[in-house]
Amino acid sequence: MFAWLLDTCFPGMSGFQLAIVAVSALLVGVNKSGIPGLGMLPVILLAVAFEQAPGFATGVMLLMICAGDIFAVSYYRKNADWMIVARLLPYTMLGLLLGFLTLRYLAGPEHLKSLIGWIILLLAGVHLIRITFFKHAAVPSHWAFSAIVGLAAGFTTQVANAAGPVMALYLLSMKLPKDRYVGTCAWYFMIMNWTKLPVFCFEGRVTVGALRAVLPTLPLILAGAVLGVLFVRKAPQRFFEIVIEIIVIVSAVKLLWPSHTVNNTPEPATVSEPLEAAAPAELPPPGPEPVGAG
Repeated sequence: MFAWLLDTCFPGMSGFQLAIVAVSALLVGVNKSGIPGLGMLPVILLAVAFEQAPGFATGVMLLMICAGDIFAVSYYRKNADWMIVARLLPYTMLGLLLGFLTLRYLAGPEHLKSLIGWIILLLAGVHLIRITFFKHAAVPSHWAFSAIVGLAAGFTTQVANAAGPVMALYLLSMKLPKDRYVGTCAWYFMIMNWTKLPVFCFEGRVTVGALRAVLPTLPLILAGAVLGVLFVRKAPQRFFEIVIEIIVIVSAVKLLWPSHTVNNTPEPATVSEPLEAAAPAELPPPGPEPVGAG
């Protein structure tokens, strides 16, 4: 039975790759329901494990986070701040389109990741200064502020998988209780990720092979989601915020790391092909993390 599962769902994978898939699934669950922003870590792990098959890795990641979105929304379905979601979504969709056009016609992500990283670090610095010296300052409520954040989230998730840090800083500035914070993230990113899913299918990055690899990991994603819920229940509000702030800074620094290649249009490997057969290429951004792909 185990051998059949390996041959059917994980053909050609090494033990190291299987372990990375399992750990990534667990982290996606934790990210979606408890620690928004942690989603950058499984993106990195899958990129390293499937360096020879980047299209396959991005497809697996998107399917995992879409499953994690369902688990998170099922639990936090009543906790979202729909006013925030509704203000951001139209501009987020426009940002996704701008990011898609930028990657296809203007520049690859390597020309933009460093800039996005520095911008996020700047925003994190402004946030820390605000909560330290201007705790009672009002957050801008003008529609233009929401438009800028929505555009930035949509654009950065398409270009550099960096919507999580952008949204984290925005929602932290709103001073939301942790349950409402996670619930808002869950609904916002589920809508954004499931909007991207047909595009990834059209591009050939989400394949039957990727789906077969993800289906056996659903229990691990669910287990991670349970761990995330427990973290939210037990963590004090300020500790929860500090964890998010640290993840934002780490994610921004990660964007500043140079990559070895700049090819953004790899041919995705299918599950029926040996994973080593795909030409080496850099992992393109799979879309959101949570706060985090999503």
